Amino acid sequence: MASGRTLVIVPTFDERESIQVILPRVLATGVDVLVVDDSSPDGTGAVVASLAASEPRLSLLTRTSKDGIGPAYLAGFAWGLERGYDVLVELDADGSHPPEDIPRLLAELADPAVGGVIGSRWVPGGRVVGWPLYRRLISRGGSWYARGMLGLGVRDVTAGFRAYRASVLRAVHLEDVESHGYCFQIDMTRRIAGAGYRLVEVPIVFRDRELGESKMSGAIVVEAMLKVTGWGALELWAKAISGLRRDASADRRPGGRFPK
Repeated sequence: MASGRTLVIVPTFDERESIQVILPRVLATGVDVLVVDDSSPDGTGAVVASLAASEPRLSLLTRTSKDGIGPAYLAGFAWGLERGYDVLVELDADGSHPPEDIPRLLAELADPAVGGVIGSRWVPGGRVVGWPLYRRLISRGGSWYARGMLGLGVRDVTAGFRAYRASVLRAVHLEDVESHGYCFQIDMTRRIAGAGYRLVEVPIVFRDRELGESKMSGAIVVEAMLKVTGWGALELWAKAISGLRRDASADRRPGGRFPK
């Protein structure tokens, strides 16, 4: 298992019922927990604050606006990094990510070459329970498209159950991340892989939520498609420019293809 202090970040919006079920399971793994609540109208924040009054390993960060899971995680990362945590974990509040698998993710970080670990639905041993076919197709199709456009080796690019070394998060310029919806996970994947860090996938059983309502929407899917397409186009352009510069440099060298 990775050494050092671990913080599990759980973003919430109207998760009053599910948060009371998931928090004891997360705390049972021996980690600290930060709930990042976007001022939930259903009183999720008040429930967490009440629980935190008697649990020193539980903290609440309340944000005044609901602008997506990406900014919520970025706020949680900043909170954890300021307090010197060594590992930061992403976990959904709805129970779809099994907290009991947190130690499995942390164990992979024992290898110093590993910068991040993903709880993956789409590697051998991973599976999804309770999702209709269209949700499976959206998730698999999104991962396939992002992998192809961005040249990523990760199979579950949109997975939201992750563990990162704090040193890696400090190195990838989080201040430049502008993704709001679930494309935030794709953005983090490409940034970490692009910085040369290794990402490991651990198979998990992902279960559809039993309480509350899904936050997935058509706008989230469209944002992801547009951003991935834009990132892919920029990478292709950068490679093309780099190739042209190499050719021009070769032409100018003595013995180049077109010596003058």
